[in-house]
Amino acid sequence: MINYKVYFFWVSFLFFFFFFFFFLGLYFLLSDCIIMLEYSIFGLGSVEFIYLILIDWVSMFFCCLIMIISCMVVLYSYQYMGLYSYTSIRFLYLVILFILSMFLLIISPNLLSIMLGWDGLGLVSFCLVIYYSSVSSYLSGMITFLTNRLGDIGILICIGWVISYGSWHFMFNNFNYNLSIYCLIFISSFTKSAQIPFSCWLPAAMAAPTPVSALVHSSTLVTAGVYLMIRFFNMVFYMSYFFVFISLITVIMSSFCGIFEYDLKKIIAYSTLSQLGLMMFSLFMGLVDLSYFHLLSHAVFKSLLFLCSGIFIYYMSDVQDIRMLGFMCKLFPVTTSCFNISWLSLCGIPFLSGFYSKDMLIDYSLDSSLNFFVYFLLYFSLCLTLFYSFRLFYYSMITNMGFFVMNYFDLSFDYMKFSVIFLSFFSVLFGCLFNWMMGFDLIYLFFPFYIKFIILVIIFFGLWVIYEIINLNFMLNLYYLSFNSYMWFLNGYVPFLYMNLYIYGNNMSNLLFWGEYYGLVGFSLLFPYLSNLFQLIFIGGFNFILFIMLFSYLFLL
Repeated sequence: MINYKVYFFWVSFLFFFFFFFFFLGLYFLLSDCIIMLEYSIFGLGSVEFIYLILIDWVSMFFCCLIMIISCMVVLYSYQYMGLYSYTSIRFLYLVILFILSMFLLIISPNLLSIMLGWDGLGLVSFCLVIYYSSVSSYLSGMITFLTNRLGDIGILICIGWVISYGSWHFMFNNFNYNLSIYCLIFISSFTKSAQIPFSCWLPAAMAAPTPVSALVHSSTLVTAGVYLMIRFFNMVFYMSYFFVFISLITVIMSSFCGIFEYDLKKIIAYSTLSQLGLMMFSLFMGLVDLSYFHLLSHAVFKSLLFLCSGIFIYYMSDVQDIRMLGFMCKLFPVTTSCFNISWLSLCGIPFLSGFYSKDMLIDYSLDSSLNFFVYFLLYFSLCLTLFYSFRLFYYSMITNMGFFVMNYFDLSFDYMKFSVIFLSFFSVLFGCLFNWMMGFDLIYLFFPFYIKFIILVIIFFGLWVIYEIINLNFMLNLYYLSFNSYMWFLNGYVPFLYMNLYIYGNNMSNLLFWGEYYGLVGFSLLFPYLSNLFQLIFIGGFNFILFIMLFSYLFLL
């Protein structure tokens, strides 16, 4: 029999470091200090490879949040992944490797060590996505892995570029870099955070187990790009209207796709994508502290939302179609309460954790010099967030059960329920606690009453509109439904570009991939032409030598 005490060991280990990082981050925040530790790996002449560790309140609070979410996910996985499964221990160690990679990414301001964590995130996430070893999970893992490889290319180019400034410690020369370096960082962060046009991998990664989705695709992997941009933040280069529009279009696209989706986990993935667009929007508006605040608060309630949906899937015979669910509040009263807390926090209902970060973010964006069209897109994206959230609540809680199986519903207290209850308390209290610690409530912003009241009006207006839309019996155009359900055909653009950019020429090249055509196989096709050329040269003999001599004299003159 497998010894499952290793699960409880790692739960205790992660819970201890949650308190350790929390009090350490609180100390650095109150004392306003930073500690940098250098470890020299080896030196060669004037080049020295140094591993640098940065300890400040930003990294410590992020590590603290990852520890508590990982602790609850490991405890949740003890029951969810099967007590009698021989692969659950392998799953546990993959999760631990992922946490270690994220930790390497967070604590280091060195691009080389960031590359270790960045690459580790991609490799371990690929292993977790293909965990179920099916054809669909393998294809989803390949989409996830290859999209993240594009971000690795940008980081590798930055490593070669930044060394020309004398060091890989990017914090020392952050205000002296070229604009092209920041553009590469933007592209690399967009691939990890699934912004347009790299958005198609995040819904595909939902083929992973639900604990993986709660940890990897809500709080750590997708926020790694946002965290890297926070570390590279430079007000001169980040104030860009072009990237502001890209982030807002990402929010709107993902919200529309979530409205027309029926897969439970994919709807939550689209909501993650929309909130990532909101974080990017606040970064490109120059609101770096508020973006970090929303990153932390979003990670708490989104992981809770994934874990609650995992309980529904676990007890409903692996059903993920929301049309087959319904009346869950009768079967799972405790889980349903935690589920409602999470989606209400996502919508920004007052006095939940999502309210403090989203409301403050919108207030600060009103204080900037944006035009009416940007404000319209911002408020429209808030309405769309309410649309898919209330639609998810309506299909899972209000409607009658569309799929009833004779299952035994265990309503007793277990490890999964303990995890969601703990995270629900954390998601209620975190926003107010962090707002008080950061001193955001001491900043006074004066707006007219109708400006402050319009957010609350939008919330209730959005709830009313989606309720009316759900009750309408209408048929939309099939092309419109396909356009939204396939993520605005983002997947379809990739083969089109591939066919038109990389595959052309003779019939032989149509059978080759671009790497083979421009590599050794394509080079071997040139051998007959090269042999004929050399044969003509040597047949020419003395005349050819005289021609080369004459050309050389003319070149020297």
